[in-house]
Amino acid sequence: MKTVTGLENFIESPPPEIKGARLGLLCNPASIDGQYQHARHRIAKRFPGQLRALYSPQHGFFAEKQDNMIESADMVDPELGLPVFSLYGRTRVPEGDMYDPIDILLVDLQDVGTRVYTFVYTLSYCMEAARRFDRKVVVLDRPNPINGLTVEGSCLEQAFTSFVGRYPIPMRHGLTIGELARLFNDAYGIDCSLDIVPLRNWQRRLYYRETNLPWVAPSPNLPTPEAAMVYPGQVILEGTNISEGRGTTQPFELFGAPYINPNDLLGALAPSGLPGIVLRPVSFEPTANKWQGERCNGVSNTCDRSRSIQAV
Repeated sequence: MKTVTGLENFIESPPPEIKGARLGLLCNPASIDGQYQHARHRIAKRFPGQLRALYSPQHGFFAEKQDNMIESADMVDPELGLPVFSLYGRTRVPEGDMYDPIDILLVDLQDVGTRVYTFVYTLSYCMEAARRFDRKVVVLDRPNPINGLTVEGSCLEQAFTSFVGRYPIPMRHGLTIGELARLFNDAYGIDCSLDIVPLRNWQRRLYYRETNLPWVAPSPNLPTPEAAMVYPGQVILEGTNISEGRGTTQPFELFGAPYINPNDLLGALAPSGLPGIVLRPVSFEPTANKWQGERCNGVSNTCDRSRSIQAV
């Protein structure tokens, strides 16, 4: 059975307060329905003249910023002619002029289930701004691609809050973006006017491939659902001098550095018997980011999807 996204639910049965309201949409290329139609097109068609502004998270409105931590500028959507306000550019926090065109901010972003993913903190800043400027936020829910049951990793310590971690949640949190919005609003005191348009036909045990929804990379270095599955562990390598695979065709599915002996590394990892992971030695040369143009030796940690699901 195919999962129905919050976007599709919203189009079919919009909340009554949408009637006549000026709408904004926080989105990126992964904001699609089950037939690859983009949210802004569906909303503009369903509510003629009501969509007034667009907003983009990290990596840009078209997810064109391939590398990490590259800011993007405001722009105009070439198709709809609407202003696009970058929330990963001159500011991370929506300013008053950004909310002037709208009454309700719709949020349709694909989260990846990991604490350090910046999209959910863009959402939190949008919620705080909505309270400050007396606007409403409506989150169009999407599945957690690495299932809604498994919770892993330590909680963030408050002393280390940043744009890659604002709240004390586990590394792998097990929530949808709509559930995170409720958590931020209720448990962490944002207290904005908030509605969630829910999913249909989604079960918490499901990995993304089992939803039968199409996958569009939510950010450039998560090209597949399998990359999202290994991301909670691999992303930690960003803080080291080991390449996490950025600048290759398999980001987060391999890691290495020129000084690593892959056979020694595999020998050290073998006793742990990691369920759901197939490890093999690899060499690769990143075209960007750490160790650009140098041969790295390391390990591919491709998910064995069937074993991963059985292990949960």
